[in-house]
Amino acid sequence: MHYKRILLKLSGEALMGNRNYGIDPDRLSEYANEIKAAVDKGVQVAIVIGGGNIFRGISGASKGMDRVQGDHMGMLATVINGLALQSACEDAGIQTRLQTAIKINEVAEPFIRRKAMRHLEKGRVVIFGGGTGNPYFTTDSAAVLRAIEIEADVILKGTRVDGIYTSDPEKDVEATKFDFISFDDVLRKGLKVMDTTAFTLSQENELPIIVFDMNTKGNLQKIISGENIGTKVNL
Repeated sequence: MHYKRILLKLSGEALMGNRNYGIDPDRLSEYANEIKAAVDKGVQVAIVIGGGNIFRGISGASKGMDRVQGDHMGMLATVINGLALQSACEDAGIQTRLQTAIKINEVAEPFIRRKAMRHLEKGRVVIFGGGTGNPYFTTDSAAVLRAIEIEADVILKGTRVDGIYTSDPEKDVEATKFDFISFDDVLRKGLKVMDTTAFTLSQENELPIIVFDMNTKGNLQKIISGENIGTKVNL
């Protein structure tokens, strides 16, 4: 395999499937099968998942809610999604551990770096919930932080778009896709890959990011096998 240890970043919205909100069990099952195929090939898989399908702190703040309270609600939403993904993975026959940045001992383990790495070495999928545990930081930032901490080879950002484009391909029919792009070019062109904090942290630690369409069956396996799927952001 081209990558030994990956950090898969999934948005909460990805779990909605064709629904307007919440969690689509069919989409969860599809993701679990994709993850199992990667694990069966010997790849160590860690996952950070968002909570936008349930609640997004910044949206609450824009409507008058206290931002810190809203972000804490968003963190809990990521734990709900983590539990749902954990259940789907275990139904697919994958051993998993859910670790959270906020203590919910009856539900999940607290995040402990060495423990997480040991789980990965034993072939377990580790799902990180609760973001970074701090308000004002997105799950993109959590994904990069956890990837650095567990010494992942790459961050795989699964989206509904098959890579990074010159503009939004859902709105601009003339948008063109990048197969490879540097961190500097992303910043210079003002392209949206992750929030600035997360992107800068990834750049400073020389951790590549691959943006790809997670909803296309087999894409995850193709990436870990070394095929050029999506867009790779590197130095």
